[in-house]
Amino acid sequence: MDGTSKSLVVGVDGSEPSLAALRWALDEARLRKARVLAVYVWLFPSLTPRHGGLGFEELRRSAEELLDDAVESVAGAAEGVEIERVVVEGTPPEELVAVADGAELLVLGARGLGGFAGLLLGSVSQQCAHHARCPVVIVHRGERDGGGARPGGSSA
Repeated sequence: MDGTSKSLVVGVDGSEPSLAALRWALDEARLRKARVLAVYVWLFPSLTPRHGGLGFEELRRSAEELLDDAVESVAGAAEGVEIERVVVEGTPPEELVAVADGAELLVLGARGLGGFAGLLLGSVSQQCAHHARCPVVIVHRGERDGGGARPGGSSA
């Protein structure tokens, strides 16, 4: 990040909790007069048969399309907010923390696409809350306008 403008980084994986986090981040960015960096992190499979023979470029394009679809799905909430789309290859906790270095906030959904639905926090949000160098907001599904999100990784 260039450090010259206020930025909120939001992790987006296409899940409903990540879309709720994106909507929350857009509302907050409007209040702060900041831009939003919508970040999708994907990991290139190490075992060729598991990804159906698709190459790196095809998987990267698929990741870009997923992020585009997610951002377009909340387009109504984006009015007046600059959104930058960032697609990064790597492990989600490490890459989200790296992109958010210097940001005002890192915003995440409480649960993403993987893991166990019964957990209050996903492994990605939990790791980011522990390692990010900026405040972390964790948004629970369907909660907006600050109703279920608290800075610093605490949402209970």
